[in-house]
Amino acid sequence: MSTVDATSTRRALQRQRRATVLRVIGEGSLNAVVTLVVVVALWELLLRLADVSDFAAKRPGDVWSFLFVTEPGAAADDTAAAHRELLAPLVIDTMQDAALGFVTGMVIATALALAFTLSKTVEAGVLPFALFLRSVPLVAIAPAILLLTGIGTTLSVAVIGCIVVLFPALASVMFGLSRASRESLDLVHVYGGGSLAALAKVAIPGAMPSIFAAARVSVPGAVTGAMLAEWLSTGAGVGGKFEAFRASVKYDELWAAIALVTFLTLVLYNVVQLLEGLVLARMGMADAR
Repeated sequence: MSTVDATSTRRALQRQRRATVLRVIGEGSLNAVVTLVVVVALWELLLRLADVSDFAAKRPGDVWSFLFVTEPGAAADDTAAAHRELLAPLVIDTMQDAALGFVTGMVIATALALAFTLSKTVEAGVLPFALFLRSVPLVAIAPAILLLTGIGTTLSVAVIGCIVVLFPALASVMFGLSRASRESLDLVHVYGGGSLAALAKVAIPGAMPSIFAAARVSVPGAVTGAMLAEWLSTGAGVGGKFEAFRASVKYDELWAAIALVTFLTLVLYNVVQLLEGLVLARMGMADAR
């Protein structure tokens, strides 16, 4: 191949790569907007169909006004800025707790899936216990978790968040690893590679769609686990203030906090989906999603 042909081929590949990246970003952005519109529309529709009192049930417009519109003559502690300042620390605490549960759950799920793939003995010894834990409602074992980890500790948040994330992620990652091409695995073994080499060169790259799917599913799961841990253990964040807002009839604060957490969850979900598209496109696996 001449130098001119090589240069033309390289430029064509670069243009194709840029077009793929732009397409993935465009699709991801469109999906995020559509998802947000659908969620807001369903929120409004359900409240209208339920015919709930406006005093207790706040619609999207009410939450928007609470967070971003200040009535003329409002007191200093009743402005939109004051409302955002009140809720911001709670939302930040919840998202930090969710990040802890997400990372812990994904790391342990991936490590267990790799261990199960490498050793059937480990799978036979650990998987039944994992399935048993999966079958027990988290609320039922929460007292034991809190007894072992301590009420109000970071460890309790990590454990509860990890349990919520772990099992769906483990199933997805194991499914992806099990779909590795037998011919490719045999080829690695023929050239002298062991189980670790086959895992690193074939199974893990082939399982990337499943790993990203696990990460996407784990985002809302991690937020749910964080709020549950806050309600049961720490009393911090949005989850820890539910009862306080309800008991003090602060429905505006309650619905606004839920809306903010939901919005950030949707944003993070779509960010993971966008990263998935970019990585898989880079690997030439865009059609495997």
